[in-house]
Amino acid sequence: MIKFGVAGNSLSFYAEGHEKTEEAAKWCRDRGLDVFEYSFGRGVTMNEATAKKIGAAFSREGVELSVHAPYFINFANPDPDMIEKSIGYVTSSCKKAVDFGGSRVVVHPATQGKLTRDEALGLTLVNVRKLKDALEQKGYSGLKICFETMGKTAQIGTPDEIIQIVSLADFFYPCIDFGHVNAREQGILNNPENYNTLLQKMCDFLPKEKVFNMHVHFSKIQYGAKGEIRHLTFKDEIYGPDYRPLMRLFKDKGMSPVIISESDGTQAEDAAEMKSYYYSL
Repeated sequence: MIKFGVAGNSLSFYAEGHEKTEEAAKWCRDRGLDVFEYSFGRGVTMNEATAKKIGAAFSREGVELSVHAPYFINFANPDPDMIEKSIGYVTSSCKKAVDFGGSRVVVHPATQGKLTRDEALGLTLVNVRKLKDALEQKGYSGLKICFETMGKTAQIGTPDEIIQIVSLADFFYPCIDFGHVNAREQGILNNPENYNTLLQKMCDFLPKEKVFNMHVHFSKIQYGAKGEIRHLTFKDEIYGPDYRPLMRLFKDKGMSPVIISESDGTQAEDAAEMKSYYYSL
């Protein structure tokens, strides 16, 4: 079943006097949302007891938890010690996902740095294979590790690159951030047909299970010559992309992704809008 959720708490959550993540469980359920994505973007510091307490609160409300691994992961770093750190960031994120009772961990693949594009992608693929081995050894291959398309041209994470990365293991899944794709490619998704082209490419090169059950990030994003600048809200009428053609495709194809709104401060409202539109079709 298709599911809709949020990345972190909306401004309205705090405006209503809430503070703790546990409170977001009922808050999300009351708004008809299905998933809450907890970001460990600045590092994984939460202890096990707290994670299990948060997980129990969301479980009681029937709201799933997903995890976003730290932002500073870089599998194209030439330094072996830094690769070990990146592997550690992912495995520690997986531990929190298990503590939460969740099943999905989102990962940023890499940054090109001073390498050529081919060198950076080749190094990323080598090191993601090492990550695969580490995850299997630690017993985390039952989770879905979702590698994200990235919004800046200097980052590894085009749709084609994500297809290559997630082909390395059965438990690697795509996280298609349609706002990132649109920003990186200078508004390419302003042509609704390009949504279908992207989904068809994924279906051509990946197993149906991975495509139909992929992870999705969605927001409107301001962009410049080098791609992503900042996240916007659905009120933006300049940059896009429009979610409605994508929802129609998900409906027509019978897909069941997890869709996470990453709007700037209105993620709950915009996730609810997407869900309402989807079920109106």
